Amino acid sequence: METKLGCLLQSISPEVTMDEVSARVDKAMNFFEVPYAITQKWDSFTDVLTRFTWHVQRTVLRISLESSPDPRMDWGRCCEMLIREFGPNGDKAAFEMVRTGTEGGLLHILRVVARRMIEEYAGNEIQAKISHFWYSLSVDEQFSVMEEYLEKYRHLLPPELTEGNALRLKADFTKVLEKHPYMIRRLSEVWRK
Repeated sequence: METKLGCLLQSISPEVTMDEVSARVDKAMNFFEVPYAITQKWDSFTDVLTRFTWHVQRTVLRISLESSPDPRMDWGRCCEMLIREFGPNGDKAAFEMVRTGTEGGLLHILRVVARRMIEEYAGNEIQAKISHFWYSLSVDEQFSVMEEYLEKYRHLLPPELTEGNALRLKADFTKVLEKHPYMIRRLSEVWRK
C-alpha cells in the first residue's frame, strides 16, 4: 500500500507536473501565429509578447478568457521573465534580438517566455499540492513523513541537509519537497546520458 508521502511524490513527479505543463505550452506555441521574425517597433514587440503570454495562459490553465490581453499586466509578466533570463535590462536585450534577428529573433524570445511559463506553472502546481498535503497532516504525521523521506532519499541529498539529526532538512521540509521533482528530473537526465 502506498504511503501518504508516496502518493504526494507521485502527484508531484516530473511526469505529472513539468511534462504535462510543458505539453500544454507546446500546444499553445503550435497554435500561436508568429507574425514576423524581426520588427523595428517596440510596440509591435510588446504586443506580440503580451498576446503570446495571454494565449499560453489560456491554454495551460484551460480557461477561456473572453477579454483580450491587458497589455500593462501581461507586459509586466513578460518583463519579469525576460529580466530573469537576460539580466536587469532583459526586456531591452530581448527587443534587440528581435530587432536584429540575432539568436533566433522573435521565435527564440517566445521560446524563452514559454520555458519560463512552464517553470512558473509547474512550480505553482507543485507548491499547491505540497501545501495541501502538509497542512492536512497532524504534527506526529509530519514528523513521520520527514523520517520516511529521509529513509528513502537520504543517499540523494546533500550531506549538509542530512548531517546530525537532519535538522536543516526538517526545519524547511516543504522546500525540500518542492525541490524533489527537480532532483528526480536531474537524476533521470543523468541516467539517460
